[in-house]
Amino acid sequence: MVFTGSVTQRNLFGTGNNLSTQINTGKVNQVYSVSYTNPYYTDNGMSRGFDVYKRNVNSTFTAISPYLSSTIGGGVRFGVPISDFENTHYGISAEKTELTLTDTSSLQMKDYVRIFGPSTSNLLGSVGWSRDNRDSAIYTTAGTVQRAFVEVAMPISNQQFYKLTYQHQWFYPISQNITLMLNGEAGGAEGYGGKTVPFFKNFYAGGPGSVRGFKPFSIGPQDINNNSLGGTRRVVGNAELLFPMPGMNKDRSVRLSTFFDAGAVFGPGLTASDSLRYSTGVAVTWVSPMGPLKISVGVPLNKQFGDKLQQFQFTLGSLF
Repeated sequence: MVFTGSVTQRNLFGTGNNLSTQINTGKVNQVYSVSYTNPYYTDNGMSRGFDVYKRNVNSTFTAISPYLSSTIGGGVRFGVPISDFENTHYGISAEKTELTLTDTSSLQMKDYVRIFGPSTSNLLGSVGWSRDNRDSAIYTTAGTVQRAFVEVAMPISNQQFYKLTYQHQWFYPISQNITLMLNGEAGGAEGYGGKTVPFFKNFYAGGPGSVRGFKPFSIGPQDINNNSLGGTRRVVGNAELLFPMPGMNKDRSVRLSTFFDAGAVFGPGLTASDSLRYSTGVAVTWVSPMGPLKISVGVPLNKQFGDKLQQFQFTLGSLF
């Protein structure tokens, strides 16, 4: 059971500024955050915001090699509009992470804690760019979305690394009621100054949002206990054909789809083909009063020994 709640005041005390709080509780992830945003910090539309957050992770209930982490942090961010469809984002934040390992944690995790210790402090700089010209953010039939993000741990941090991600989605209307969606994602991380990428910053794949039909976070390198280690490289590709529910052509809140997913996570000494997995299946999306709900039934097409499967999956609150 997961309890999620958020409250947003979009015109705090009549100032036009936004204040939001979020609580997300569960066995795996716990997030408590407060954000304050001035959407018109300058006359040309630049925004400025402040964030304070606490995040706890317990991977013992997932396919990931078990560990526990507790992170507390805060930062400032700026948004700069380029056009009606294009924006850039800049930010800097400081965070401290406390790590706890178990007897069954991977050797790689134990080596990391032995070298760097169970407590790490990082000063992180970030730059993001996005371009979105979709005709609708929820019931999309045409347009593209592009997102790029770079995160760098500054030299004064305990760790020194950088992490890059890029996503490109394309929606093409085949007919009045049928839409083709293509999605591609790529990510990479590297250490510098003789340091390595922290294991809790690794990429993962599997499950909703990447390769359906496989258990979340399960694709990629594994430890001796058959638990996922993640990796410093990630590639994901998806093709999905969306169409109305039969007999409900005029109801835009429900859509069916068929999909083909592919993805891989890898790192030094491995290639994408070593962990490439793909699947196919069907899904239904319902824009419910609680938010977008998506239910998928995925069938893995190249299951390998040790893979963890989960054919029935659902998400609430995000479409992809």
